[in-house]
Amino acid sequence: MKTHKINPLFLFFSKLLLVIIISLSILIMCKKDNKFKNIFHKYVYEQNISFATINKYYTKLFGSQIPFKNFFESKTQTVFNEKLEYSQSNIFKDGVVLNVTKNYMVPILKNGVVTFIGEKEGYGQTVIIEGEDGVDIWYSNIENVSVKMYDYVESKNYLGSTIDDKLYLVFKKDGNVLDYKKYI
Repeated sequence: MKTHKINPLFLFFSKLLLVIIISLSILIMCKKDNKFKNIFHKYVYEQNISFATINKYYTKLFGSQIPFKNFFESKTQTVFNEKLEYSQSNIFKDGVVLNVTKNYMVPILKNGVVTFIGEKEGYGQTVIIEGEDGVDIWYSNIENVSVKMYDYVESKNYLGSTIDDKLYLVFKKDGNVLDYKKYI
């Protein structure tokens, strides 16, 4: 049985055409129908959109967002594949503080998209990853961060190292703080 390989250029232009059609359709509907415009505004501008979930479904349906990604990918594999290890946990503000070894190499707990890198008051240097399930995980007291804004990251990969022997974690969904015991 002969299999057909899809031309990457055809696939790229198909995706581009699909994006143009969807964008123009939304713009026309917003221009013509105020009710649709209000609904669109409510769900796009006023609610938290899970980009990690969108990325998951897009990749499942269409493959990589980057055309010709295979040409640029390195053939190396990641060697860091760790689980979270700590000696003690205590409640701290909205989350938990874990006692870890000094300069602990922090693993990513869940697949997701990096949505924040910077200082958070009371937590220090923080990285926030929006998980595919909509849960935001805050990793605080971090240095040597190995990710950039809007990177898609996978669990058990290296995020960064702790500044000392403390790792602060916060779990939130739709602005509500979640119980950390369910996630670590």
